[in-house]
Amino acid sequence: MMAASSKKVGATSSSGSTHQHAWWSSSSSIAALLFVVPLVVVFGLISLLGPDTANWVFTSPSASLPLNLTATSTSSGYSNSNDDVLGLQSTVVVVDMHGIEEAHSDDSVQNRSSSPPLAIEEEEEAALPTLQQPNVIRGDDFTNETHASIMERRQRKKTNLGWLEARLRRARAAIREAKFGNQTRDVDYIPNGPMYWNANAFHRSYLEMEEKFKVFVYGEGEPPLFHNGPCKSIYSMEGNFIHEIEVNKQFRTRDPEKAHVYFLPFSVTMLVRFVYVRDSHDFGPIRRTVRDYVNIVSEKYPYWNRSLGADHFMLACHDWGPETSNSNPYLRKNSIRALCNANTSEGFNPSKDVSFPEINLQTGDTHGFIGGPSPRLRSILGFFAGGVHGPIRPILLEHWENKDPDLRVHQYLPKGVSYYDMMRQSRFCLCPSGYEVASPRVVEAIYTGCIPVLISDHYVPPFSDVLNWRSFSIEVSASDIPNLKKILTSISSRQYLRMQRRVLQVRRHFEVNSPPKRFDVFHMILHSIWLRRLNVRVHDDQ
Repeated sequence: MMAASSKKVGATSSSGSTHQHAWWSSSSSIAALLFVVPLVVVFGLISLLGPDTANWVFTSPSASLPLNLTATSTSSGYSNSNDDVLGLQSTVVVVDMHGIEEAHSDDSVQNRSSSPPLAIEEEEEAALPTLQQPNVIRGDDFTNETHASIMERRQRKKTNLGWLEARLRRARAAIREAKFGNQTRDVDYIPNGPMYWNANAFHRSYLEMEEKFKVFVYGEGEPPLFHNGPCKSIYSMEGNFIHEIEVNKQFRTRDPEKAHVYFLPFSVTMLVRFVYVRDSHDFGPIRRTVRDYVNIVSEKYPYWNRSLGADHFMLACHDWGPETSNSNPYLRKNSIRALCNANTSEGFNPSKDVSFPEINLQTGDTHGFIGGPSPRLRSILGFFAGGVHGPIRPILLEHWENKDPDLRVHQYLPKGVSYYDMMRQSRFCLCPSGYEVASPRVVEAIYTGCIPVLISDHYVPPFSDVLNWRSFSIEVSASDIPNLKKILTSISSRQYLRMQRRVLQVRRHFEVNSPPKRFDVFHMILHSIWLRRLNVRVHDDQ
């Protein structure tokens, strides 16, 4: 094309002008080429070596709450995943690659996940970006060095975090397949019945947890604020869990590279006791303590910054657990918060947070608390005794205190009357919220074989990702308290007997054992954390 242009110019100008113009055109083209080629090379290298995004992806297993909860910062972005969200309830939510929320039935999930999972090595290769060689001379030393460093990084990822994530993908696939498969054998216990959203999926998930799940406990911090907690109070589950996870040989790992989650072992109860100045209404000292602790572990280890806390968890049974998590914005927004005070009106998010039971271990164990007579020996329709605090209990006492022989509602029990004996004589045990939504009466009812009646607003019952509470408990809103007797008497004897049997069946999931036993409360807390971790995808491209 340049030759044709030169001939045309030669027909209308002198020979010298022709040669001058041709030389200028050729020089301009060469100069442009010399400018463009390095520019292309530079952009190619930038695309390979530039800052990465999407260090983690969180997808929600809850069908009733907003999804695609992601963390953003100046150094970490986010991306959506088109993988199916793992959920054990009858309806799950799938987040497509554009972040659109769609509800699907179990059948649709089965169709989506019917293809066999890739091998670990194949999955990891598919997750890594394809290496594009820049269009430069192949003998360039810098290019060879860059290629070697990228290949080394890919290999390192494949053997560490990438390997862990690949195993989690295999676990998710196995759990989904179990939802529609045959019951897995188990020498100790096989979940079965309407108490579970999907007994097969729960059992498969539990077995996968036992085989794979690893927890790293940060060693920084000194007792009593860290690595310690109460074991003989209404907040006893804090101390029990901290102790049991730290001495556990099955789930705890001392190698952080092998961990799926990272535990921040501070006790909110101990913070309130030793850091908070009584009646000061100043939450600052507690916030500073937790904030400083997170800063220490984030500076010493790479794991917090890698996921912005999404694969980290805290555990608190004290009422101030949610408030304590405000000490760090990512602790509240991204981390798994295992809380007794599971109040959605205060920011509890079942998509990523864990509700576990409040258990008042007055003597440090459950000896003498568990057990009760058969249903035919329970002569009291409903029972409650407790202090007046919070918005719900005054309403309950106003309508029913000492007003009906069938509903034994008391602020103070008569002298000589045993609280636990009253529960054992009752068919239904009323569990109204106090200042906070959680109440130890829920577990006390289950221990004594009494059907719990949850009277609360915004409460997410413990382990409700696995347990179908409507099959073995009654949920009553505060507005229905005047109709309480009518609601309870409308339950037929046949239905009551079914529900009472289910209470006895799920009781194992709320029992405290030392050492822990399979399927007990310690393992159920771990399983709920395991489920949340399954729906978080973490990768390290730094």
